[in-house]
Amino acid sequence: MAIPAVPKRKSPKRRSETFIHKFYKNPKIPFAFALLLADAVLTALIIAYVPYTKIDWDAYMSQVDGFIEGERDYSNLKGDTGPLVYPAGFLYVYSGIQYVTGGQVYPAQILFGFLYIVNLGIMLFIYVKTDVVPWWALTLLSLSKRLHSIFVLRLFNDCFAMTLLHLSLVPLLYQKWHLGLIIFSAAVSVKMNVLLFAPSLFLLMLKGMGIIGVISALTGAALVQILLGLPFLWSYPIAYLSNAFNLGRVFIHFWSVNFKFVPEPVFVSKKFALILLFAHLGLLTLFAHYRWCKHEGGLVSFLRSRFLQNQLKTFPPNKTHNSISGLQLLKREHIVTTLFTGNFIGIVCARSLHYQFYSWYVCSLPYLLWRTSFPNIVRVLLFAGVEVCWNVFPSNVYSSMALLCLHVLILWGLWRAPSEYPYQNNRLQKIK
Repeated sequence: MAIPAVPKRKSPKRRSETFIHKFYKNPKIPFAFALLLADAVLTALIIAYVPYTKIDWDAYMSQVDGFIEGERDYSNLKGDTGPLVYPAGFLYVYSGIQYVTGGQVYPAQILFGFLYIVNLGIMLFIYVKTDVVPWWALTLLSLSKRLHSIFVLRLFNDCFAMTLLHLSLVPLLYQKWHLGLIIFSAAVSVKMNVLLFAPSLFLLMLKGMGIIGVISALTGAALVQILLGLPFLWSYPIAYLSNAFNLGRVFIHFWSVNFKFVPEPVFVSKKFALILLFAHLGLLTLFAHYRWCKHEGGLVSFLRSRFLQNQLKTFPPNKTHNSISGLQLLKREHIVTTLFTGNFIGIVCARSLHYQFYSWYVCSLPYLLWRTSFPNIVRVLLFAGVEVCWNVFPSNVYSSMALLCLHVLILWGLWRAPSEYPYQNNRLQKIK
């Protein structure tokens, strides 16, 4: 009986040659490294020569001091900007920052400079892996004046929340849903805006996993929240839940970047909030039905087959396999497009966007623009227009109205763009 030949493993030298070959074959990779290095130099210069602007840092440190001193009642954790309104992960992150920096601003700026470069590196990795944006357009990721300011001149917690969120996309690109959900939950624990990604992420999980897998992944994410919040849930659960997960906050009209043109009495009214909420839910439903689930027969057909009929059905039916024991892998482009679009819909419908909230979606803007059918010059102009609106301080009627129009135009472009097939052909993933 012939012994089957054992396939030869690539030697370290061969693997190195393969990496170098890919490095030079794909111009995006060396350009991304060069861009990362150039932006690191720029960020260092900003820290060294641009004056720091104190906004929330002192409040963060006061809230952390109370936590370190043993206070577990969230209603008593306060700063000069008011009570603490972020989940427990925020306290752990900024306690670590205080320990490393001694609560001093300049070393914290250096730390946030490194964080900015890490975030940029993650985004460049995602952009290179998805191959949607041309190499020269990667420069747009480094051209935001406001984003540099948010990271190294303001030191907002949005920076950590979004870096963790972007990090969670990396395992999701490889269909590592459980790991991705754990990192996603950690991002939520720093700031709740990350939940804007949740509806589209849940839909992708239903596509990429069986129902049992979805439940187990969500359970892991919930356990992260419970473990991080345990000291407060054990002592003062009501105070923690009502303060850290308060969805009914009313923001100050003066700081609104997107709806400054709306009269203040309307801006703070519940009716305006409900209109935006219904618009948000309606747009998510429309995109899910006509865009994200188009190849599965629409949202209703997809959900009916998932929950009511055969939970193991493959979408779309796999013509190369008679068995329905597996699920097809999702394309990376479909995963990123769905997540970024879902978040952007939340941005368009947000009642108030403050200046630091720009970090919630600016890194996804080039990707979204290249998912539209607009000419390149229009894409670049739209990006520049959004950036200009975010750099008008204080915002006014015209800048906020222009920003809303630009957002709506980008969303319309995403709606009108051709719907691409979301699955990798002839590859199956076993249900976990």
